[in-house]
Amino acid sequence: MKKLYTLSLVLFAGLTSFAQVFFSENMGTPTSTTAIAAHTFQNAAPIVFSGTADARATVVSTGYSGASGSGNIFFNGDAEFFQIDGLNTAAYSQANITLSFGYTGTSALILEQSTNATDWTPITYTLATGSAWQLVVADANQIIPSATLSLRWRATSTAQIRIDDVKLSNGGSTCTLALGATAVNCDDNTSGVDTYTATLAFTGGGSTAVTISTNAGTVSGDNPSTAATGTITVSGVNEGTALVVTITGGDCNLSATIASPQCKPILNLPVNEPFDYPANVDLNTVGAWSTFNTGDNPTIQAGSLAYTGVAQVGNSVTFAGTGTEADLRFQPVTTDFLYASFLLNVTDYSNVPDTATSGNPTYFAALSPSGTNYVARVFIRKAGTQFNLGGSNSGNIADGQWDANNYDLNNPVLVVVGYDFANNVIKYWFNPTVAGFNANTPATFEITPSSAITTLNGFILRQDGASSTPTMTIDALRIGLAPGDVLTRNEQTAISGLKVYPNPVTNGILNIETAANAERNVQIFDIVGKQVVNLTTATNNINVSALRSGVYVAKITEEGKTATVKFVVK
Repeated sequence: MKKLYTLSLVLFAGLTSFAQVFFSENMGTPTSTTAIAAHTFQNAAPIVFSGTADARATVVSTGYSGASGSGNIFFNGDAEFFQIDGLNTAAYSQANITLSFGYTGTSALILEQSTNATDWTPITYTLATGSAWQLVVADANQIIPSATLSLRWRATSTAQIRIDDVKLSNGGSTCTLALGATAVNCDDNTSGVDTYTATLAFTGGGSTAVTISTNAGTVSGDNPSTAATGTITVSGVNEGTALVVTITGGDCNLSATIASPQCKPILNLPVNEPFDYPANVDLNTVGAWSTFNTGDNPTIQAGSLAYTGVAQVGNSVTFAGTGTEADLRFQPVTTDFLYASFLLNVTDYSNVPDTATSGNPTYFAALSPSGTNYVARVFIRKAGTQFNLGGSNSGNIADGQWDANNYDLNNPVLVVVGYDFANNVIKYWFNPTVAGFNANTPATFEITPSSAITTLNGFILRQDGASSTPTMTIDALRIGLAPGDVLTRNEQTAISGLKVYPNPVTNGILNIETAANAERNVQIFDIVGKQVVNLTTATNNINVSALRSGVYVAKITEEGKTATVKFVVK
């Protein structure tokens, strides 16, 4: 037994001394001369093959250890090339990576490597004399550790050259550590710069002493030097900073980049968004707005839209074509009703041809229960020189309905969307009468979703495509639980003789007068929906000197009647 045990140890040591082949390509088995793009190679995705050389099954490889003797890549034209993308050498040390390949020909190909398939660096190697097949090994300590490595062989003459059996091997110990899923969580959600905590899962630890380094934050959690599996935690990273985690030690050289979350405020209802931000800035950089996807951002535009019955305050936001989706989050609503209203002005629809099928319909606004899950969508399509509006709970307008009316460009439209949780009904109003608008006002049309919506906590503006989303302006966005929360009225017919002045307030005093001059309750909300004043008084003068400059909404209740007025403090 003792002898057998000793033998097993020797055998194990001998096995581990050989190089570990972690990539091998025998060039497949072409039945005839075949273009590389049409050829089936030994490896499939994520490995990608390309080039202007071709695959052949003649003059097959022979005479060296590991010769596959089947297909090969043939070069016989100046500047012909063969390229392999998607190679992963990141887990290995540069000093231990070996590249080898079969070769026949009397002149050398240029051999190059790249980590982005754009910027190339040469790899040197030496050929034996003669034109017989030979095994070529690239000079040592050249192959870059990378998760996106590309190799390219390139001809510089019309000489006939063939290659086969490309292999990458690791001559040292193998890094068994593997990085897994990442997650981020905001430590707070404010309008300032918050911090966030990131986590990074790993497996295959516990066999090599490694060092974890980051470009920001404090590292804690499980230690991959001693734990087989676990989670690395990095806390205190500033919002807006992408976190880079690097793990080195032994044969390990791993890294992960974790994108920063957008730690924007979650607003209280009602939400009043007059887009009162500096012109020409991206929407996602101001207020409580964040973005999904990539591309250009909706932009703040100077000036507000004019619409009878809706106050003109602040600026507006504009977007067109393809780009990011702007997202605004508020406290979850799960019962009764939720309303959202905004002004829409389409200024240019020339990006959609007049002959476009069905006017290239798309949706540009929606409510949201979470993340990029959208419901109660507002659709738009071109209709000759006009446009048409519709609604659907899904991303397919066939599941919804179009308005019977068309609308003119450069003529603002008031859009109101409401969801009735109790009855599972989405209501759409286009250009409703502002005065007297209430829950019983007949909708333009109603839709019953196939599945009831259980939660709503977001509103999005969406840029879909260059040939579907026209140039449009959005203004006076309001979200609330009651009709009076979402329609800002210039006329206050609910309270006789109501006057609110000056607007803007510059001396710290807001005057509220009514015909009755009775005792009234005054609630004032800031732009993120936070109540900053709540008092009951019979006097006309309200001290607002403690309020910062900005846009506010006053909710005034007198003798059972309520009016909502937007005003500015400077």
